[in-house]
Amino acid sequence: MEHVFEVDVRYYETDGQGVVHHSNYFRYFELARVEMLKAMGHDYQDLERDGIMLVVHSISAKYHRPAKFGDRLQIETKVVNATMARIEHAYRVVVNGKLIAEGTSTIACVDREGNIRRMPEHIIGE
Repeated sequence: MEHVFEVDVRYYETDGQGVVHHSNYFRYFELARVEMLKAMGHDYQDLERDGIMLVVHSISAKYHRPAKFGDRLQIETKVVNATMARIEHAYRVVVNGKLIAEGTSTIACVDREGNIRRMPEHIIGE
């Protein structure tokens, strides 16, 4: 599955030079994952109410050029692999057709106590 999400860079996400601070890309990736889940017809809050926690196991980013205050980021999210207990995503952040950053994440499914649990079929089966 693939999904595209757009977000404007806000002033507080930038440093003194108006450039997006590198840590914000992980927030953008999370926003994109939540929006992808919504596009699939699921609400993350409902999953948590059911005792399903999707937690970051690992995450990385590679930066190609700076994004700046006022830029409209297009975040392309793709499910690379889904197993019974985790989902691997790949991300591309683009501004006006130019690649800004790329990233990957692995999301694990756990219960409220942090024990690994089976991913709901309706999430990985789509």
